[in-house]
Amino acid sequence: MLMIGLLVFVTAYLMPAQVGADRGTPVSLGSMSYLVGIAVVFLLGSLLIGIRLVPPIFRHAAKTTSRGMLFTLSLSLCFLLSYLSSLVGLAPIVGAFAAGLILESVPMEKYLQAEELSPEKMLHPLSAFLVPLFFIQMGLKIEFASLFRGEVVALAVVLTAAAIIGKQACGLGALGKDLSRLSIGIGMIPRGEVGLIFAGIGLGLAVNGERILDEAVFSAILVMVMVTTIVTPPLLQWSFSSRRAPGDRRAR
Repeated sequence: MLMIGLLVFVTAYLMPAQVGADRGTPVSLGSMSYLVGIAVVFLLGSLLIGIRLVPPIFRHAAKTTSRGMLFTLSLSLCFLLSYLSSLVGLAPIVGAFAAGLILESVPMEKYLQAEELSPEKMLHPLSAFLVPLFFIQMGLKIEFASLFRGEVVALAVVLTAAAIIGKQACGLGALGKDLSRLSIGIGMIPRGEVGLIFAGIGLGLAVNGERILDEAVFSAILVMVMVTTIVTPPLLQWSFSSRRAPGDRRAR
């Protein structure tokens, strides 16, 4: 939620600022406040309206005999909010995030017909096709030669270390008894697709003609995303096995 909030601010400030700089229009504190206000109104408005309207729409749609209606409505809502968020100057992922929150309030399993797959399961073939394309797109943005530059490697090491150590510090703040704070911290390490989306947006942003990210920094971020994604499963397995009772270990 915090990352989405930051993305809302960045896309509401930096993208319009870039346009304003190209047109010679100064960006004032008032215009910044106005744009951020639009972002807040969009998120809150879409959630308040969507949570009231979407569940009844899905309830009536479930009464039809047409299979796949809930899946179609779910995709339509996601595309609609993504398009509307782009119209007001926000990243489309913000609208998709709002659509996900709205759909969470819909009791899908209650409305599904006999032997009908849920929208989440019906998305699996689509995601299996589109997700690799997304990673290909991100990979094409890398200057392969930059991966062998000393400053890029050093930055990637620093970013990876900060990602791992920072999440362990977050895990220490977990409240409750008998918690594995180490496992919680490790589970938060991966950056994954959202991190790549942020980096891809940053690669296309500029303020006063100066780019926010260059290809070298983007390459270091991509290395960090890959490393944190790869190391998490074995680290989680190790952290869980280290918490097993001595009796369980002996029985094994």
